[in-house]
Amino acid sequence: MDGTGPKRVLNVGGNNKETALPPEYRGWTQILLDIDARGQPDIVCDAREMLRLPACEFDAVYCSHNLEHYYRHDASKVLRGFLHVLKGDGFAHIRVPDLQQLMQFVVQNNIDIDDPIYRSAAGPITAHDVIYGYNVEIERSGNDFYAHKAGFTPKSLPALLTRCGFPYVFSRSANLEIVATAFRNPPTEFARNLLGLPAG
Repeated sequence: MDGTGPKRVLNVGGNNKETALPPEYRGWTQILLDIDARGQPDIVCDAREMLRLPACEFDAVYCSHNLEHYYRHDASKVLRGFLHVLKGDGFAHIRVPDLQQLMQFVVQNNIDIDDPIYRSAAGPITAHDVIYGYNVEIERSGNDFYAHKAGFTPKSLPALLTRCGFPYVFSRSANLEIVATAFRNPPTEFARNLLGLPAG
């Protein structure tokens, strides 16, 4: 990925295109993939079935707070699907709740599982919501695919990415969230600059 030519990012589980992607993707073409047709995705697809899509089509896969909606063995299928659709120099950009940080926060602040821990644009978020999925959305939609079925820590997410074929993984944790970027091959200078990754 040398920074020349149009770039395409596959937004997996993004629900709709009204939610802006991070600024790194300004000027990129967004292709939205989601299992729920209500958000009018470009590709209606269960992310576990991405091996059925054409290979090597995208410069990046962006997946924000979606991977935790799959059981661990299915999350591996999703990640292998990411690898399948990415170009050789592409990358996966993944955000998930940090359960280790959440557990520390709950214990240190003596918080009950149903106590709000922060307020989002959708309303108050409880510890229960972070662990099991946003209860309001699950109840309102009637779709249990909004439930959380797996959890990740700063150690377990990079380990899973490596097992699924991404040997180059960079991750950080803050504000109850893990952000990881993963590559099949060493990241290019363009990717390092774009994502603020360390040199070398």
